[in-house]
Amino acid sequence: MTDRLIQVGWLTGAFGVHGEVRITAFTADPMALLAYRDLKRADGSPGLTLLSAREAKGGVIARTREIETREQAEALRGLKLFIARDALPEPEDDEFYIADLIGLEARGADGGVIGKVKAAQDFGAGDLLEIQPADGSASWWLPFTMEAVPEVNIAEGWLTAVRPTETE
Repeated sequence: MTDRLIQVGWLTGAFGVHGEVRITAFTADPMALLAYRDLKRADGSPGLTLLSAREAKGGVIARTREIETREQAEALRGLKLFIARDALPEPEDDEFYIADLIGLEARGADGGVIGKVKAAQDFGAGDLLEIQPADGSASWWLPFTMEAVPEVNIAEGWLTAVRPTETE
């Protein structure tokens, strides 16, 4: 997990005329972005260094080391911002980050391997896991609910995936 990146926000544009930026936060507490301070780009290269921030609807208004003008801020509109997975606090017992599910072995209700978790997304109606079948066939989406994923074992690297056809 040392080099995995987790998206924590994205720059939605300039705020005012003095180089402040508006960042939409994907963290429970938007001000956590300031605590992470050094935000990265998707490729792991430096993105933005937050110097100060104040909470705003859905995120923060921030000053950064790299941006001094409104034009510079507008040029970076849409920049996705990441932190290393290691920068996140360890979850409590019996808790985990959705991103930690990626790469887990997906097992059927009988315990047999059916594939791996390829991705985790939220398209607005709740978290979905993309399951890549072990036989190489097309991947499929599984809602991340107790019914569809009744068991998760991060330590051993697997979860139980109840296929949608099994619940019908």
